[in-house]
Amino acid sequence: MSDANDPWLIVGLGNPGPEYAANRHNVGFMVADLLAERIGGRFKRAPKAQAQVLEGRIGPPGPLSRRVVVAKPMSYMNLSGGPVTALRDFYKVPLDHVVAVHDELDIDYGTLRLKLDGGDNGHNGLKSMTKSMGPGYHRIRFGIGRPPGRMQVADFVLKDFSSTERKELAFLVDRAADSVECLLAEGLERAQSAYNS
Repeated sequence: MSDANDPWLIVGLGNPGPEYAANRHNVGFMVADLLAERIGGRFKRAPKAQAQVLEGRIGPPGPLSRRVVVAKPMSYMNLSGGPVTALRDFYKVPLDHVVAVHDELDIDYGTLRLKLDGGDNGHNGLKSMTKSMGPGYHRIRFGIGRPPGRMQVADFVLKDFSSTERKELAFLVDRAADSVECLLAEGLERAQSAYNS
């Protein structure tokens, strides 16, 4: 069983490379980047894993401060499980201290849902993580909505947010980063009641 001194691994899911940076599928990277900014550090190459990491603390000084590793796997989305498992092993992170931040098609744009455990709902990043280490990790699901008309899901997630969506995006990414901090400091139930909409 994990305890308060165990580190947390916050994984923003996305695809590496500038051509993917503003895609809907990369909202996990956007949240990871903001958390890194708040911690006040820079990502560096991870030891023993195909990922970029930043080590630091999240939360107010004192007993609510948590040791964290914020990570962006540098494999493609459908291979995220390998780098995440390597990071978990290297930093000795219990499974219930892993948090995946990812885009979610089945939720309206900008809606957040926090949960522990569960299926992958067709998300290739989660599918790879669950195959690699089991399903008992936290998820912060960032709603991107369904594709319009007959657009294929793959095309939709690999497109940039629309100009209308971008007006709210910074605020929504900020809120998702807040939800990570709340989860770590106050636990899942408190974070769900504050951020699940």
